[in-house]
Amino acid sequence: MNSRIVLAIILLLTITYSISAQPRERGASPRGSIRGHVFDSALEVPIEYANIVLYSLRDSSQVTGTITDQNGLFLITELRPGNYFLEISFMGYVKKTIDRVEVRPRSGEVNLGNILLDQIALKLDDVSIAAEKPPVEYHIDKKIINVEQHLTAVSGTAVDVLENVPSVIVDIEGNVSLRGSGNFTVLIDGRPTILDANDALQQIPASTIDNIEIITNPSAKYEPDGIAGIINVILKKNRLLGGGGIINLNGGLDDRYGGDVLLNYRRGIASATFGLNYSKRHFPGSSTVESYTTMGGNKTYINSEGSKLWGRTGYGIRGSLDLDLSSNDLLGVGFRWGRREMVHASDLNYDEWSEPALLHTYYTSISDMQRSGAFSMAYLEYRRRFGKKDHEITSRLSIFRGDMEEEGTNELVDANDLLTSGQISTEDGPGRRIFVNVDYTLPLGKTNKFESGYQGRFGAHEDITGLYEYDPATGIYEYRPDYSHSVDYSRDIHALYGIYSGEMGRFGYQGGLRGEYTNRNIDLVGENERFSIERWDYFPTLHTSYQFNGRKQLMASYSRRIQRSRGWHLEPFITWTDAYNVRTGNPDLKPQYIDSFEAGYQTFLGKYFISTEAYYRVTHNVIEFVRSVYDTSVTLRTPENVGTDYALGTELMVNGNPMKWWDINCMVNLFNYRIEGTLYGEPFSEESFDWNLRLNNTFDLTRSTKLQINGRYNSPSASAQGQREGYFMANVALKQEFFEGDLSATLQVNDLFQTAKRESTSEAPGFYSHSIYQREAPIVMFNLKYTINNYRDKKEKGRQQNDFGEDDF
Repeated sequence: MNSRIVLAIILLLTITYSISAQPRERGASPRGSIRGHVFDSALEVPIEYANIVLYSLRDSSQVTGTITDQNGLFLITELRPGNYFLEISFMGYVKKTIDRVEVRPRSGEVNLGNILLDQIALKLDDVSIAAEKPPVEYHIDKKIINVEQHLTAVSGTAVDVLENVPSVIVDIEGNVSLRGSGNFTVLIDGRPTILDANDALQQIPASTIDNIEIITNPSAKYEPDGIAGIINVILKKNRLLGGGGIINLNGGLDDRYGGDVLLNYRRGIASATFGLNYSKRHFPGSSTVESYTTMGGNKTYINSEGSKLWGRTGYGIRGSLDLDLSSNDLLGVGFRWGRREMVHASDLNYDEWSEPALLHTYYTSISDMQRSGAFSMAYLEYRRRFGKKDHEITSRLSIFRGDMEEEGTNELVDANDLLTSGQISTEDGPGRRIFVNVDYTLPLGKTNKFESGYQGRFGAHEDITGLYEYDPATGIYEYRPDYSHSVDYSRDIHALYGIYSGEMGRFGYQGGLRGEYTNRNIDLVGENERFSIERWDYFPTLHTSYQFNGRKQLMASYSRRIQRSRGWHLEPFITWTDAYNVRTGNPDLKPQYIDSFEAGYQTFLGKYFISTEAYYRVTHNVIEFVRSVYDTSVTLRTPENVGTDYALGTELMVNGNPMKWWDINCMVNLFNYRIEGTLYGEPFSEESFDWNLRLNNTFDLTRSTKLQINGRYNSPSASAQGQREGYFMANVALKQEFFEGDLSATLQVNDLFQTAKRESTSEAPGFYSHSIYQREAPIVMFNLKYTINNYRDKKEKGRQQNDFGEDDF
């Protein structure tokens, strides 16, 4: 593994040196200047720190640039005579281009006068959104979730934000699915993470997030892993000169509290960010299960009811430093360290009997599963811009490490409070990953460009499982070596990609191809078994768009993706998870391949912005966890390639303002799900019509007071062996700002009517199970946020929020 790190560093430094060694252009003696004032078009106030970039009209090469001062003024001096064009941009505003600026010999200064920038949210024209960004923005290749607009999630994590966004479903235990699939990739600031997707989202406080990108049909530049696409979490960072930060504190009922601090400083060529966070979330609830198994002609019933608790505790630290080495060279370094702890505990009363005897046995099952571990990440990134606009190369090295320890205890106590049986299962697994990226972009003319790159992923981890069983005769837990194993995993993936994009009039297109070579080995330590794979895979992508008159746009895309199995899915041995459930892996599992098609259309209808998307997804080699009878009252879960599934659906989003003080956002997702294949040697086919609805309402009660009310409904959904029932949930939040926004307080109440629950049925030859879990509700949280060195107060009084819905800091 160390040799891989050394090779990756050598590769990165070689690329960096070869790029930096290229000669830089020198300009001739300039003779003229360009002046202008940049204003907010709606508020008629100057915009400070707006970016001004000047390009040559002849070849689109970048000439120079500057920023505006506190009065919105900029001045570019010592320019050679010639023709130029100018780009003016600032966070939260529509970029403006002045197509032709002529500097003549001895003409002196060119005064462009007042230049007005429109806020991005105001591109809805007649739709008034109080100069704030909408909760959801639609782009050609992604949806952007503006986190600050989701008041009911302010004290939560990234998962709480996703509860009220299109394409995503979150169950009451925080498990996320994207367009009906739990298999997706999570990126943090565009970088991968060593954590599982759900774990990663649960670790990120909502208050530290700028926005979340939902990318359901990524281009060939992105890793193709994940059935449903990519969720990219963009964290807050400093963008303006000076220092500042944010402090958040929150607390609620049932042992829930947390906080985070984010500090930023930018001066000269350096920009630094430092953050700390802590979060504890416990969710008590109740559980009811009715089940039976049939084995050897005997039918055994097991019913249970009682209390359950699940929760997560996480804390971490992160930092980054960006250095503008020159106008064309950027060097960035950063790190992130954290620790997460998860708990699943239950105290259930059981009633067990068999037919034909009908003799009931009553006992109590006490379970406690603790899972914890630390994770860390560090990266080094270098970007080199060449003379021409958008002509650049970026190289990045990321190193990850994670440790995991798990211990689960399950004990059965009879009616006399005597311990009759028990199990302790353990699992330990340190893991390491290295990512190397080199991405190159070459503009071709004004509208076309070519992109290519290399991406390497090198990973290895261990998995050590153990089982101890209680011996009533000795009163101690005895080690069971026949159910204890050690496994070493290694997987290297090398990828090359190429993308060509361009425009022909109103038609835009992008085509790409990615090739990946995978080398994977699984070694059972001490058992002389190895499972290996060497394989090439190819992933084409295509994105198109057409711009109509009247702000209407049609988009269509295709991508091919892959879902590779997790390590424990492939383990060829029995692992006990509790007294009633065992699992085994399947080393013969094939990866799932996905063909994904999408088409979208955006338009305006009066005061409302409307977006609709249609999608069709085919998944080959579908993996489902098949349940069967392992022993009397014990079921076995095994991952199997059961067949092919099909999802055909549409998403509709409507956003607008019925009144100046009322913003409404409605999202509907309708899709037909069908799965067919072979199970237990017999063909099967299951189908369901699934839908979910979200309705978000935000009311500006006063200039400093907001009320948000939202509700969502998830319909029932089918699987190969059963069905999950639907449920409804309503949330409400009230936010009050003080001291012109420096301090804000938010009271949020989630699951207001205690209607959220998880109810499911599983059935197959030899067993049946119907379970209901409902957490205690309503969930009440209170959040305080304080902004340090509020720029709006000192220099931008009267300005509204930036593109993240958050004051600059």
